[in-house]
Amino acid sequence: MPRQVDHESRRRQIAEAVCQLADESGLEGVTLRDVAARAEVSMGAVQRCFRTKEEMLVFALTHVGERITARVTARLAGSPAQSARTALGHASTEVALLQQEQRTEARVWLAFVAQAAVSPALSGILRTNYAALQGLFTRLISEATAATDPEYAARTLLALADGLTTHVLIGHLSPDEALAVLDCHLGRLWDEPTG
Repeated sequence: MPRQVDHESRRRQIAEAVCQLADESGLEGVTLRDVAARAEVSMGAVQRCFRTKEEMLVFALTHVGERITARVTARLAGSPAQSARTALGHASTEVALLQQEQRTEARVWLAFVAQAAVSPALSGILRTNYAALQGLFTRLISEATAATDPEYAARTLLALADGLTTHVLIGHLSPDEALAVLDCHLGRLWDEPTG
């Protein structure tokens, strides 16, 4: 009797292979053949899971976004009594991907961001992810500060946290320097209305 294959598990396995290859050489070098080899599945298995390379990349980006969101959510849920200020600091730090153990995820995320500049499907996923994060930041800023325009403050914080990822990856800032920039911005956010 043939072995049953968990389709969703296989798709995640392939997404992990895409991420490993993207970490090593960016998305431009990712081929279905390389993904199949890295995932240790046949080309046919990849093609049964994804009709096109773009469909595979969209799934992989969604997979990465879900991991980041799950980490942010876990960080916030891990200490339910924390203040909105503390929660916002934790969330923005997680989004910035500044820790050494997040370096691979940061490289993969930026590979997808670069590819999204020429892929409407990928850019749509990123817009959805960023909108959700901005909504979370807006809510936390509304609870924690007297900002006159919490949505603008959230948009600014999200752009800063996201941009710091790039600065750390290329070596312009150390993780500690980037964290200091983020902390300084948050300190100003607590002290001044934004609008």
